[in-house]
Amino acid sequence: MSLTDQIQKDLVEAMKAREEARLSTLRMVKSALKNREIEKMSPLDDKEAQQVLATLIKQRKESVEQFLKGDRKELADKEAAEIIVIESYMPKAADDEQVVAGVRAVIAEMGSPTVKDLGTVMKNVMARFAGAGLRVDGKRVSEAVKAELAGK
Repeated sequence: MSLTDQIQKDLVEAMKAREEARLSTLRMVKSALKNREIEKMSPLDDKEAQQVLATLIKQRKESVEQFLKGDRKELADKEAAEIIVIESYMPKAADDEQVVAGVRAVIAEMGSPTVKDLGTVMKNVMARFAGAGLRVDGKRVSEAVKAELAGK
């Protein structure tokens, strides 16, 4: 079953179960996927759908930060709950240990890259995680790469 079909099925289940928070999140996700499909002018495959979901998660994380800065805890909690629902449709995320291990492995493969090679190292690390089917936050990878390259 494709990701968009799964979201549609879960949307119907949320309607029947009267889960308002989950329902509104799934409607928002479906709308974002449909908008992307219209932009592309063809159906989305699962990888493209996951990119849309990753964008939605990133937007929600930024919103949580802004709401917490603005002392709006209830809105931050709502956004955090949406993140949890959206992440349930994403591949497993790599934890910090896996990120650091992946960065070290790529640096070892490349020989002895310098801070100037940051972009190349980042590209290789992100490709490694994508190939393994793991989802990683680019910001976390960037921090790990910088820390490892600065330590050399």
